[in-house]
Amino acid sequence: MIALIMAGGVGTRFWPLSRKSKPKQFLQIVSNRSMIQMTVDRLSSKINIKDIFIVTSQSQAELTKQHLPNLPNENIIIEPFGRNTAPCIALSARYLRQRYDINEKMVVLPSDHLIAQKDDFLASLDKGEKAADKNNLVTFGIKPKYPATGYGYIEAENEIEGGMFNVKQFKEKPHLKKAKEFLDAGNFFWNSGMFIWKIETILKAYKDYLPKVEKVLDQIEKKWDAEGLHVDISEIYSQMPKIPVDIGIMEQAEKRIVIPVDYGWNDVGSWNALFDVSNKDENNNVLNCENMTLDSENNYINTKKFIALIGINDSVIVESDDAILVVRKDRSEEVKKIIEKLKQNKEGLL
Repeated sequence: MIALIMAGGVGTRFWPLSRKSKPKQFLQIVSNRSMIQMTVDRLSSKINIKDIFIVTSQSQAELTKQHLPNLPNENIIIEPFGRNTAPCIALSARYLRQRYDINEKMVVLPSDHLIAQKDDFLASLDKGEKAADKNNLVTFGIKPKYPATGYGYIEAENEIEGGMFNVKQFKEKPHLKKAKEFLDAGNFFWNSGMFIWKIETILKAYKDYLPKVEKVLDQIEKKWDAEGLHVDISEIYSQMPKIPVDIGIMEQAEKRIVIPVDYGWNDVGSWNALFDVSNKDENNNVLNCENMTLDSENNYINTKKFIALIGINDSVIVESDDAILVVRKDRSEEVKKIIEKLKQNKEGLL
């Protein structure tokens, strides 16, 4: 099996620690290993480093080499600029077709997710690999713990075998009432953004469902053939439509399988989500600093200075070299709104 790890994002919801120069996947936010290192470590007993590929931007290529020094340079696939996951995966699949048999399976993973139970995760890859052998597009659905409104959902229908189900449909992020209905139904799962398929299967899906992408890929491959795999393709790539693989491929395809999993997955998509998976003190605080507290509960604090909290609850306070974020924990998703404002006149803080 080949692993393709998508690592081109900028992690805006983890500002002020996540920046263009060092985005979320390169931060040590849950251990002394960066998120991208943890993702590769998780695969190491199953997939050789020579068969692990990172797709990222040119600006993050050097960071990738620093964090993954054993990764061959040719295993870094450069995406000229972000066009969402459908073009990113398409480009990578064509790149991999240059090096592998088209029947080889590839697992596609984000670089910045947390998975607590590694053995269960690897066992699910074995199951997914068998399903992918039959030309299925395989995805992993997280068994929901609560009616989340921040995730898309996958609706499963009839069971095929051994805990694998046909996909009935994909659902966009729901409002709370609908999310509760999904949870009660029992056959809806959070969309994890993790996939397994054969190189041939996914490339055929692009040909069938995203012919615009297929056309751009043909132009890129001609340039690769003429000038090598690391030639500048930015002018051609700019023609790619901006579309996620879920909408562009998975919602339209016929042979789709979901494998429900429950191995301590978290996309760690916000400071609030990080609070949920972090170790707490006796007052349910996460305090990454010297501190003294009085009547303060349910806070996430990450600063370089001593902090004294008095009567502060349900808050996030994060300090970087040049900025401090203070936000109510349940509004931590709104950090991205601050990012939009900073783009207008404070680019230096990004």
